Amino acid sequence: MTKKNVLIPSIIVISVVLSGVYFYGRPLWVPIYQKLVGKRTVADVVERYGADARNRIRPYFKAAGVPYPASAITLLAIKNSALLEVWADTESGARFIRSYPIKALSGTSGPKLREGDGQVPEGFYSIDALNPNSSYHLSMKLNYPNTLDLHHAAMEGRNKPGTNIFIHGKALSVGCLAMGDRAIEEFFVLTVDVGRENIQIAIAPHDPRSQRLIAVSDARWISELYQQLHLFYANYQRHELSGL
Repeated sequence: MTKKNVLIPSIIVISVVLSGVYFYGRPLWVPIYQKLVGKRTVADVVERYGADARNRIRPYFKAAGVPYPASAITLLAIKNSALLEVWADTESGARFIRSYPIKALSGTSGPKLREGDGQVPEGFYSIDALNPNSSYHLSMKLNYPNTLDLHHAAMEGRNKPGTNIFIHGKALSVGCLAMGDRAIEEFFVLTVDVGRENIQIAIAPHDPRSQRLIAVSDARWISELYQQLHLFYANYQRHELSGL
């Protein structure tokens, strides 16, 4: 075997290994990198990405006839179609701004029940915190498990319902919504501009505006949750779509 025949496969193997370390080893090497270069603040992120992110977002608000930033925002996540819709809540009703593809999410239909099940939660959530030093570029922490999740976990004897659910960058996920880097920059800046207390998030297994939600388990609370999601999503009908 010639040196060339040995070298090419070796380069391919090394490239695959390095790619795997870069993407899947981020929780290990990113904190080390941050210790070396220093951590960012939310203000640092807005200073770096704010202008470009706003320039990308504003045309969608303008096309929808909504001033930027809106006073309140609703994010509707649809798991089976991997979409995250942005709506502005105005005095005249909800106005559709745009939808983003979810680059990666894990699990199947049904709410998250326990740590390590790989499920993306389903229900109603808010943003607990912004993380400018995420291993996945930037991230926004959801308040999972919320009061309802904790209540039903206790009723069913599930003492580890899981935690640390984020909307974040990059394109890999276990239980989170991975949006890619450009999109998470826009969400991050939008959240700062609107105020995280003015943003609500709903997550459904599929779009309840077009298909009835049917619980995959016999748990009564899941059926009740799905009925609440059905009624909530019905308030967000895309009568007028953005031209962008």
